[in-house]
Amino acid sequence: MNKTELIAAVAAKAGLTKADAHKAVDAFVATTAAELKKGGKLTLIGFGTFSVTKRAKRTGLNPRTKAKITIPARKVAKFKASKNLVK
Repeated sequence: MNKTELIAAVAAKAGLTKADAHKAVDAFVATTAAELKKGGKLTLIGFGTFSVTKRAKRTGLNPRTKAKITIPARKVAKFKASKNLVK
């Protein structure tokens, strides 16, 4: 499912116009992104938790030249699904 299909499904389930569903989906994405950028987390009971985790610096391999490279430490978004999400 892509974003357009998600918007259509939300519109159908909630009885909204596609324009209103588009605004709702965009607002959810923007709010989630803002919370994660602050380093916070977002928990939706019965769905899952979005959070930020730190990935340590590590050594990688350039596939083209086979040279070793250093991959810097960074923060990444993480999603942990609820036990009840897929039953």
